[in-house]
Amino acid sequence: MVAVLLLNASYEPLAVIPKRRALSLLLREVVDAVSEEVVALSGAATTLEIPTVLRLRRYVNVPKRGASWSRRAVMRRDSYTCIYCGVQPGSRKHGRILRHADFSVDHIVPKSRNGRNTWTNTACACSPCNNRKGNRLPHEAGMHMRWEPKTPRVDYLVASGSIPEEWKIYLQM
Repeated sequence: MVAVLLLNASYEPLAVIPKRRALSLLLREVVDAVSEEVVALSGAATTLEIPTVLRLRRYVNVPKRGASWSRRAVMRRDSYTCIYCGVQPGSRKHGRILRHADFSVDHIVPKSRNGRNTWTNTACACSPCNNRKGNRLPHEAGMHMRWEPKTPRVDYLVASGSIPEEWKIYLQM
């Protein structure tokens, strides 16, 4: 692990910060350790251990920031699962095994009907379902959504890789 989770004084996740930034905050006594888990930071003469979760001592007022919409973020939010049929990469559909490239972002209200690129109007769909729905609303195509697309609670603090166990209670996962 190369990063540390930074929490506000209220235990709200703020950011994932590099180890060197975490060390700076610790040395200036701006933060307190929250977790017992540590990550090593090697220097020329010594190796320092830094907790993987830090909490600011003073509350910082941060305006609510919405998660940034992108095609990649929609796919991650939906775990590359089709909102209409539920297939995932590795599943077989119409005689072939689906890959990540076989999934796309579907606009619930099509762009031709003024549908926008928003979290609540877009979802992951497999190519066959997206083609079947076409330029219609789901009910017009006789299709049902397995879930309602929503704005994620947390902006994707972790771009890739697995989320450490000690972070999950703070990220509400």
